[in-house]
Amino acid sequence: MTVTGQEITDYVERVRTALADLPPQVREELTEDLPEHLAEVAAEADGSLVDRLGTPEAYAAELRAAAGAGDPAAGRRALERRIATMLGRARARVDRVDARLGPLFGHDTAGEFLRLLRPAWWVARAYLVAMMLTALSTDGPLGLLPRLDGHAFVGLLVFAGLVCGSVWLGRRTPELRSWRRWALHASSAVLALFAIAAVANVDDQARSGYGYGYETTSVQNPYDQVQDVYVYDSEGRLVENARLFDQNGTPIRLGWPACDDPALPDVNPVQRGYPYCPQQAPFRPRPPAVAPLPPGSGVSPGGSPTATAPGVAPTATAPGNPVPTGSVPVASPSVSGPAGVPLPTATG
Repeated sequence: MTVTGQEITDYVERVRTALADLPPQVREELTEDLPEHLAEVAAEADGSLVDRLGTPEAYAAELRAAAGAGDPAAGRRALERRIATMLGRARARVDRVDARLGPLFGHDTAGEFLRLLRPAWWVARAYLVAMMLTALSTDGPLGLLPRLDGHAFVGLLVFAGLVCGSVWLGRRTPELRSWRRWALHASSAVLALFAIAAVANVDDQARSGYGYGYETTSVQNPYDQVQDVYVYDSEGRLVENARLFDQNGTPIRLGWPACDDPALPDVNPVQRGYPYCPQQAPFRPRPPAVAPLPPGSGVSPGGSPTATAPGVAPTATAPGNPVPTGSVPVASPSVSGPAGVPLPTATG
Protein backbone atom coordinates (compact mmCIF):
# COMPACT_ATOMS: atom_id res chain seq x y z
CA MET A 1 0.00 0.00 0.00
CA THR A 2 1.47 3.33 -1.09
CA VAL A 3 0.91 6.47 0.97
CA THR A 4 -0.25 9.36 -1.16
CA GLY A 5 0.60 13.01 -0.72
CA GLN A 6 -2.99 13.78 0.28
CA GLU A 7 -2.81 11.28 3.15
CA ILE A 8 0.39 12.96 4.41
CA THR A 9 -1.30 16.38 4.23
CA ASP A 10 -4.39 15.13 6.14
CA TYR A 11 -2.18 13.52 8.80
CA VAL A 12 -0.25 16.81 9.30
CA GLU A 13 -3.48 18.82 9.58
CA ARG A 14 -4.89 16.49 12.23
CA VAL A 15 -1.62 16.78 14.21
CA ARG A 16 -1.76 20.56 14.02
CA THR A 17 -5.39 20.52 15.18
CA ALA A 18 -4.43 18.39 18.19
CA LEU A 19 -1.74 20.94 19.10
CA ALA A 20 -3.97 23.97 18.66
CA ASP A 21 -3.80 24.81 22.37
CA LEU A 22 -0.03 25.37 22.27
CA PRO A 23 1.52 28.74 21.43
CA PRO A 24 1.81 29.26 17.64
CA GLN A 25 5.60 29.45 17.78
CA VAL A 26 5.88 26.18 19.68
CA ARG A 27 3.37 24.50 17.37
CA GLU A 28 5.36 25.60 14.28
CA GLU A 29 8.60 24.31 15.74
CA LEU A 30 7.07 20.91 16.52
CA THR A 31 5.51 20.45 13.08
CA GLU A 32 8.08 22.22 10.94
CA ASP A 33 9.73 19.05 9.59
CA LEU A 34 6.71 16.80 9.95
CA PRO A 35 5.76 16.49 6.22
CA GLU A 36 9.29 15.45 5.23
CA HIS A 37 9.48 12.99 8.09
CA LEU A 38 6.17 11.40 7.14
CA ALA A 39 7.33 11.10 3.50
CA GLU A 40 10.49 9.28 4.56
CA VAL A 41 8.54 6.96 6.86
CA ALA A 42 6.13 6.18 4.04
CA ALA A 43 9.01 5.38 1.67
CA GLU A 44 10.74 2.99 4.07
CA ALA A 45 8.05 0.29 4.15
CA ASP A 46 4.52 -0.50 3.12
CA GLY A 47 1.53 0.32 5.31
CA SER A 48 -0.43 3.39 6.24
CA LEU A 49 0.86 6.17 8.44
CA VAL A 50 -1.56 5.16 11.18
CA ASP A 51 -0.11 1.64 11.16
CA ARG A 52 3.45 2.97 11.36
CA LEU A 53 3.10 5.99 13.69
CA GLY A 54 -0.29 5.67 15.32
CA THR A 55 -3.16 8.09 15.11
CA PRO A 56 -2.42 11.79 14.53
CA GLU A 57 -3.69 12.58 18.01
CA ALA A 58 -1.25 10.09 19.61
CA TYR A 59 1.56 11.46 17.51
CA ALA A 60 0.59 15.00 18.61
CA ALA A 61 0.77 13.87 22.24
CA GLU A 62 4.36 12.70 21.67
CA LEU A 63 5.24 16.04 20.13
CA ARG A 64 3.62 17.80 23.07
CA ALA A 65 5.74 15.75 25.46
CA ALA A 66 8.84 16.71 23.49
CA ALA A 67 7.92 20.33 24.19
CA GLY A 68 7.96 19.58 27.94
CA ALA A 69 4.26 19.33 28.49
CA GLY A 70 3.87 15.58 28.92
CA ASP A 71 5.57 12.29 29.72
CA PRO A 72 9.44 12.53 29.75
CA ALA A 73 9.70 9.16 28.00
CA ALA A 74 7.48 10.40 25.20
CA GLY A 75 9.66 13.51 24.98
CA ARG A 76 12.79 11.38 24.54
CA ARG A 77 11.12 9.38 21.83
CA ALA A 78 10.09 12.54 20.04
CA LEU A 79 13.66 13.90 20.28
CA GLU A 80 15.05 10.69 18.89
CA ARG A 81 12.54 10.85 16.10
CA ARG A 82 13.62 14.39 15.24
CA ILE A 83 17.29 13.34 15.20
CA ALA A 84 16.42 10.41 12.99
CA THR A 85 14.57 12.79 10.70
CA MET A 86 17.61 15.04 10.33
CA LEU A 87 19.87 12.06 9.71
CA GLY A 88 17.44 10.73 7.15
CA ARG A 89 17.48 14.03 5.30
CA ALA A 90 21.26 14.12 5.24
CA ARG A 91 21.38 10.51 4.05
CA ALA A 92 18.91 11.26 1.27
CA ARG A 93 21.04 14.18 0.03
CA VAL A 94 24.16 12.04 0.06
CA ASP A 95 22.35 9.34 -1.90
CA ARG A 96 21.32 11.84 -4.56
CA VAL A 97 24.90 13.10 -4.96
CA ASP A 98 26.14 9.49 -5.01
CA ALA A 99 23.78 8.63 -7.85
CA ARG A 100 24.81 11.68 -9.88
CA LEU A 101 28.55 10.94 -9.58
CA GLY A 102 28.23 7.22 -10.33
CA PRO A 103 28.19 7.48 -14.16
CA LEU A 104 31.45 9.43 -14.08
CA PHE A 105 33.18 6.29 -12.73
CA GLY A 106 31.29 3.82 -14.89
CA HIS A 107 28.96 2.60 -12.11
CA ASP A 108 25.43 3.29 -10.97
CA THR A 109 26.70 5.08 -7.87
CA ALA A 110 30.07 6.43 -6.78
CA GLY A 111 29.85 4.21 -3.70
CA GLU A 112 30.16 1.09 -5.86
CA PHE A 113 33.43 2.40 -7.30
CA LEU A 114 34.76 3.35 -3.88
CA ARG A 115 34.01 -0.11 -2.53
CA LEU A 116 36.37 -1.53 -5.15
CA LEU A 117 39.13 0.67 -3.70
CA ARG A 118 38.75 -0.59 -0.14
CA PRO A 119 41.84 -2.91 -0.24
CA ALA A 120 44.00 0.00 -1.44
CA TRP A 121 42.72 2.14 1.41
CA TRP A 122 43.55 -0.60 3.92
CA VAL A 123 47.20 -0.56 2.80
CA ALA A 124 47.30 3.25 2.67
CA ARG A 125 45.81 3.43 6.16
CA ALA A 126 48.60 1.21 7.51
CA TYR A 127 51.23 3.34 5.75
CA LEU A 128 49.81 6.57 7.20
CA VAL A 129 49.80 5.10 10.71
CA ALA A 130 53.43 4.02 10.26
CA MET A 131 54.40 7.49 9.05
CA MET A 132 52.60 9.06 11.99
CA LEU A 133 54.63 6.87 14.35
CA THR A 134 57.74 7.98 12.45
CA ALA A 135 56.87 11.64 12.98
CA LEU A 136 56.34 11.02 16.70
CA SER A 137 59.58 9.04 17.21
CA THR A 138 62.01 11.12 15.12
CA ASP A 139 62.84 14.81 14.95
CA GLY A 140 64.05 14.88 11.33
CA PRO A 141 61.98 15.42 8.19
CA LEU A 142 59.70 12.70 6.86
CA GLY A 143 60.99 10.50 4.06
CA LEU A 144 59.34 7.91 1.87
CA LEU A 145 59.96 4.97 4.23
CA PRO A 146 58.62 4.67 7.76
CA ARG A 147 61.26 4.74 10.47
CA LEU A 148 61.11 4.12 14.19
CA ASP A 149 63.70 6.08 16.12
CA GLY A 150 65.66 6.46 12.88
CA HIS A 151 65.75 2.73 11.99
CA ALA A 152 64.23 1.94 8.59
CA PHE A 153 64.27 -1.85 9.07
CA VAL A 154 62.24 -1.63 12.27
CA GLY A 155 59.88 0.79 10.57
CA LEU A 156 59.26 -1.64 7.70
CA LEU A 157 58.53 -4.46 10.16
CA VAL A 158 56.01 -2.28 11.96
CA PHE A 159 54.46 -1.30 8.61
CA ALA A 160 54.04 -4.98 7.65
CA GLY A 161 52.26 -5.66 10.95
CA LEU A 162 50.03 -2.63 10.48
CA VAL A 163 49.03 -3.84 7.01
CA CYS A 164 47.86 -7.15 8.45
CA GLY A 165 45.92 -5.37 11.18
CA SER A 166 44.36 -2.87 8.77
CA VAL A 167 43.18 -5.64 6.43
CA TRP A 168 41.69 -7.55 9.38
CA LEU A 169 39.88 -4.42 10.58
CA GLY A 170 38.67 -3.56 7.08
CA ARG A 171 37.06 -6.96 6.58
CA ARG A 172 35.16 -6.58 9.86
CA THR A 173 34.11 -2.95 9.49
CA PRO A 174 30.51 -3.82 8.40
CA GLU A 175 30.08 -5.69 11.69
CA LEU A 176 30.92 -2.64 13.82
CA ARG A 177 28.06 -0.85 15.46
CA SER A 178 27.45 2.26 17.53
CA TRP A 179 30.50 4.15 18.80
CA ARG A 180 33.03 1.70 17.36
CA ARG A 181 32.00 2.56 13.83
CA TRP A 182 32.07 6.28 14.55
CA ALA A 183 35.50 5.96 16.15
CA LEU A 184 36.79 4.22 13.01
CA HIS A 185 35.46 7.00 10.79
CA ALA A 186 36.98 9.66 13.06
CA SER A 187 40.40 7.97 12.95
CA SER A 188 40.22 7.81 9.15
CA ALA A 189 39.54 11.55 9.04
CA VAL A 190 42.57 12.19 11.29
CA LEU A 191 44.79 10.10 9.00
CA ALA A 192 43.53 12.01 5.96
CA LEU A 193 44.44 15.34 7.61
CA PHE A 194 47.86 13.95 8.52
CA ALA A 195 48.43 12.89 4.90
CA ILE A 196 47.65 16.41 3.66
CA ALA A 197 50.03 17.95 6.21
CA ALA A 198 52.81 15.45 5.34
CA VAL A 199 52.51 16.16 1.61
CA ALA A 200 52.68 19.90 2.26
CA ASN A 201 55.78 19.38 4.43
CA VAL A 202 57.56 17.34 1.76
CA ASP A 203 56.67 19.95 -0.86
CA ASP A 204 58.18 22.73 1.28
CA GLN A 205 61.37 20.71 1.69
CA ALA A 206 61.62 20.17 -2.05
CA ARG A 207 61.16 23.88 -2.74
CA SER A 208 63.81 24.88 -0.19
CA GLY A 209 66.34 22.38 -1.57
CA TYR A 210 66.48 20.35 1.63
CA GLY A 211 66.91 16.72 0.65
CA TYR A 212 66.15 14.05 3.24
CA GLY A 213 69.19 14.22 5.50
CA TYR A 214 71.58 15.93 3.06
CA GLU A 215 72.72 19.45 3.84
CA THR A 216 73.51 21.87 1.07
CA THR A 217 77.11 23.10 0.74
CA SER A 218 78.52 25.96 -1.31
CA VAL A 219 81.53 25.47 -3.61
CA GLN A 220 83.59 28.56 -4.47
CA ASN A 221 84.27 29.13 -8.13
CA PRO A 222 88.08 29.38 -8.64
CA TYR A 223 87.52 31.92 -11.44
CA ASP A 224 85.57 34.40 -9.32
CA GLN A 225 88.77 36.31 -8.46
CA VAL A 226 90.08 36.49 -12.05
CA GLN A 227 90.34 40.13 -13.22
CA ASP A 228 92.39 39.75 -16.40
CA VAL A 229 93.78 37.01 -18.68
CA TYR A 230 97.32 37.01 -20.19
CA VAL A 231 98.15 34.62 -23.03
CA TYR A 232 101.78 33.73 -23.85
CA ASP A 233 103.12 31.80 -26.82
CA SER A 234 105.71 29.04 -26.72
CA GLU A 235 108.52 31.64 -26.90
CA GLY A 236 107.26 33.43 -23.81
CA ARG A 237 105.92 36.40 -25.73
CA LEU A 238 102.67 38.11 -24.69
CA VAL A 239 99.80 37.63 -27.14
CA GLU A 240 97.61 40.72 -27.26
CA ASN A 241 93.98 40.97 -28.35
CA ALA A 242 93.47 37.23 -27.72
CA ARG A 243 89.97 35.78 -27.48
CA LEU A 244 88.80 32.61 -25.73
CA PHE A 245 86.02 30.26 -26.89
CA ASP A 246 84.61 27.01 -25.52
CA GLN A 247 84.00 23.78 -27.48
CA ASN A 248 80.68 25.17 -28.79
CA GLY A 249 82.18 28.42 -30.07
CA THR A 250 80.72 30.49 -27.23
CA PRO A 251 82.99 33.35 -26.10
CA ILE A 252 84.46 32.97 -22.62
CA ARG A 253 84.45 36.20 -20.65
CA LEU A 254 86.42 36.43 -17.44
CA GLY A 255 87.26 39.41 -15.28
CA TRP A 256 86.69 43.09 -15.89
CA PRO A 257 89.07 45.82 -17.10
CA ALA A 258 90.88 47.35 -14.15
CA CYS A 259 92.61 50.04 -16.22
CA ASP A 260 91.63 52.54 -18.88
CA ASP A 261 93.12 52.32 -22.35
CA PRO A 262 93.19 55.82 -23.89
CA ALA A 263 93.80 54.27 -27.31
CA LEU A 264 90.31 52.72 -27.29
CA PRO A 265 88.03 55.38 -25.78
CA ASP A 266 84.91 54.30 -27.68
CA VAL A 267 85.23 50.52 -27.33
CA ASN A 268 83.24 48.65 -24.73
CA PRO A 269 85.79 47.10 -22.33
CA VAL A 270 83.91 43.81 -22.42
CA GLN A 271 84.37 43.62 -26.20
CA ARG A 272 88.14 43.91 -25.98
CA GLY A 273 90.41 40.94 -26.37
CA TYR A 274 92.72 39.71 -23.67
CA PRO A 275 94.56 41.14 -21.92
CA TYR A 276 92.58 44.17 -20.82
CA CYS A 277 95.68 45.79 -19.37
CA PRO A 278 98.86 44.69 -21.24
CA GLN A 279 101.03 47.04 -19.17
CA GLN A 280 100.20 44.98 -16.08
CA ALA A 281 101.44 41.67 -17.51
CA PRO A 282 102.90 39.48 -14.73
CA PHE A 283 105.79 38.24 -16.97
CA ARG A 284 108.10 40.29 -19.22
CA PRO A 285 109.38 38.98 -22.58
CA ARG A 286 112.78 37.28 -22.40
CA PRO A 287 115.81 38.60 -24.43
CA PRO A 288 116.69 36.54 -27.54
CA ALA A 289 119.21 33.78 -26.93
CA VAL A 290 122.76 34.15 -28.53
CA ALA A 291 124.70 31.02 -29.44
CA PRO A 292 128.38 31.02 -28.17
CA LEU A 293 131.17 31.25 -30.77
CA PRO A 294 134.22 29.00 -30.73
CA PRO A 295 137.37 30.42 -29.13
CA GLY A 296 139.69 32.35 -31.44
CA SER A 297 136.93 33.32 -33.86
CA GLY A 298 137.91 36.99 -33.41
CA VAL A 299 134.43 38.13 -32.42
CA SER A 300 133.07 38.11 -28.86
CA PRO A 301 129.53 37.08 -28.07
CA GLY A 302 128.69 40.78 -27.75
CA GLY A 303 129.95 41.53 -31.30
CA SER A 304 133.27 43.23 -30.33
CA PRO A 305 136.69 42.01 -31.58
CA THR A 306 138.54 39.70 -29.22
CA ALA A 307 142.05 40.41 -28.00
CA THR A 308 144.98 38.62 -29.63
CA ALA A 309 148.25 37.49 -28.18
CA PRO A 310 151.19 39.90 -28.14
CA GLY A 311 153.08 39.98 -31.41
CA VAL A 312 150.12 38.72 -33.47
CA ALA A 313 148.35 41.22 -35.68
CA PRO A 314 144.61 40.92 -35.82
CA THR A 315 143.11 40.04 -39.09
CA ALA A 316 139.74 40.76 -40.48
CA THR A 317 137.87 39.15 -43.30
CA ALA A 318 134.93 40.35 -45.10
CA PRO A 319 131.82 38.23 -44.72
CA GLY A 320 131.66 35.62 -47.43
CA ASN A 321 135.26 36.16 -48.74
CA PRO A 322 137.69 33.30 -48.20
CA VAL A 323 141.04 34.04 -46.69
CA PRO A 324 143.96 33.27 -49.02
CA THR A 325 146.20 30.53 -47.79
CA GLY A 326 149.75 31.51 -46.95
CA SER A 327 148.75 34.95 -45.71
CA VAL A 328 146.96 33.77 -42.55
CA PRO A 329 149.20 33.05 -39.57
CA VAL A 330 149.33 29.48 -38.44
CA ALA A 331 148.35 28.88 -34.82
CA SER A 332 151.01 27.54 -32.49
CA PRO A 333 150.43 26.28 -28.97
CA SER A 334 153.58 27.91 -27.67
CA VAL A 335 151.71 30.89 -26.16
CA SER A 336 148.73 30.57 -23.79
CA GLY A 337 146.05 33.15 -23.22
CA PRO A 338 143.89 33.81 -20.14
CA ALA A 339 142.46 30.84 -18.35
CA GLY A 340 144.83 28.47 -20.19
CA VAL A 341 143.24 29.00 -23.62
CA PRO A 342 145.93 28.58 -26.33
CA LEU A 343 146.41 31.63 -28.56
CA PRO A 344 147.64 31.43 -32.15
CA THR A 345 151.22 32.68 -32.98
CA ALA A 346 152.49 33.96 -36.28
CA THR A 347 154.77 31.78 -38.26
CA GLY A 348 156.71 32.53 -41.44
